[in-house]
Amino acid sequence: MNEKLQSLLNAQVINEHGAALIYTQLAYEMDDLSFPGMRDWFYAQAAEEREHAQKIANHLLARGYRVELTDVPVPSVKAATPLDAFEAAYAHEQKVSEQIREIARTADEVKDLESRQIVNWFLDEQIEEEDTVTEIIDQIKLVGNDGSGLLRIDATLGSRAK
Repeated sequence: MNEKLQSLLNAQVINEHGAALIYTQLAYEMDDLSFPGMRDWFYAQAAEEREHAQKIANHLLARGYRVELTDVPVPSVKAATPLDAFEAAYAHEQKVSEQIREIARTADEVKDLESRQIVNWFLDEQIEEEDTVTEIIDQIKLVGNDGSGLLRIDATLGSRAK
């Protein structure tokens, strides 16, 4: 495997762990605001990000490369409202999408066909991630500050399969 691609994939393992921590912080924020369904949605999202990290790590390990976890950068994340939380999640997913696109461009550049399957999976996953979060943002904007509307969204998000 090309050294640049290996480095990008290893960095993405770290980035996915960072994403898990960001979603965990957003879960804490929603818990503080007494939205247990949104809290649980963010906890489930954090678990999914850890699965993503492992998926990339498994790819590297299967190809004989060492995975090295270094410092996991986590920006400060605060949310005074559910809309704040989901807008922060969307901004983060956009960042991750660009990271995955950079990996895809590099895999193509170095002609690493073996990485294309996992890269394509992540490209598709990012479309789904961004779409899901924008749908939630749209619903929150639709109900605005209506308490009963926010509680309905909270209940729906809390029913996400864990």
